[in-house]
Amino acid sequence: MKEAKKLKFKKLLMIIITVMVCIVVAIVGYIQYGKYQLSKIPALSFKEALEYTTQENKNAVITVGIVKNGNVSYKVYGENGEELPSELHTYEIGSLTKTLTSALISKAIDEGKISLDDTIDNYLDLPEGKHYPTIMQLLTHTSGYKAYYLESPMVKSFFTGRNDFYGITDEMVLKQIKKAKLKNQVYSFKYSNFGYATLGLVLEAVYDKEYTDLMNEYMQKELGLTATMISDGKGDLSNYWDWKTGDAYMSAGAVTSNIVDMLSYLKLQMKEQGYFKRCHESLMKINTSSKRYEAMGIHMDEIAMAWIIDRENHIIWHNGGTDDYNCYMGFNVETQTGVIIISNLSPSYRIPATVLGVKLLTEIN
Repeated sequence: MKEAKKLKFKKLLMIIITVMVCIVVAIVGYIQYGKYQLSKIPALSFKEALEYTTQENKNAVITVGIVKNGNVSYKVYGENGEELPSELHTYEIGSLTKTLTSALISKAIDEGKISLDDTIDNYLDLPEGKHYPTIMQLLTHTSGYKAYYLESPMVKSFFTGRNDFYGITDEMVLKQIKKAKLKNQVYSFKYSNFGYATLGLVLEAVYDKEYTDLMNEYMQKELGLTATMISDGKGDLSNYWDWKTGDAYMSAGAVTSNIVDMLSYLKLQMKEQGYFKRCHESLMKINTSSKRYEAMGIHMDEIAMAWIIDRENHIIWHNGGTDDYNCYMGFNVETQTGVIIISNLSPSYRIPATVLGVKLLTEIN
């Protein structure tokens, strides 16, 4: 009886070991396959990369805009890179929102309402005797703040499939600012949505207006981007993020827009007139390109007011992504060439807009 049990146990153990080995081999194989696929991307042209990204995806709708030699044009692509009718679609632009937040900060600097070197306790009601980051540190993701801080609404959003930042209020962000223990030192670059939520609070304080109303008025009335707005969850595509009135993280990634408005915004950036020029002036060296980015020829050498500076390619750029959308805006001030790519695909789906955008910008420069 004991021998039979031992034999049965050995067989079970061998089965478990065999299954585990198979799983490990499969994972290693998948990783190696992924690396192999990744290694092929740099050699692809923009057209080839676009075709691969949309291959056999009937839901793909990628709009590509170009500014070159004073001319503005755009095309819409669908499955297998096939050109679609030039209709306007509403896309989430994710973290490209940060460039609009920083533009409004730059405007406030011109108006004498904000100073780059001021710490945030100059604008927010915060306890004395603590160290707080400057406006410049928040703009450049060098504040020392985490990417985000866990809040109870995040747990609920995880189970309901909502936007992670849904229901996080100004009061919650202020509470975290008060709790954070920062040192009076230079922090390294660490991308922070929380930092831009904090900038949103600063803007609300200096303009005495809720961020949604403030930004909608700024984009639509001052910049003339009439189809650009803080998302209301509506549009001709699908799976837009939900936002709750007054959500604090809107200043980090809640804007929706279409290609016509984004091309107008791109032209405003490229002209560098007025306070837009300040938005692109380098504030800090960061040298934080990931290995994946470097393999694609994408560089993060310096940072300005939200905008990333790629010195090697002479490109100023920013990207954005939500669960089901991703985008890229990049331009060369010297050649006055720029591209904007907005996609209804996830940032992790095949080749993201950032890689597509760099390929296209490099080809047309």
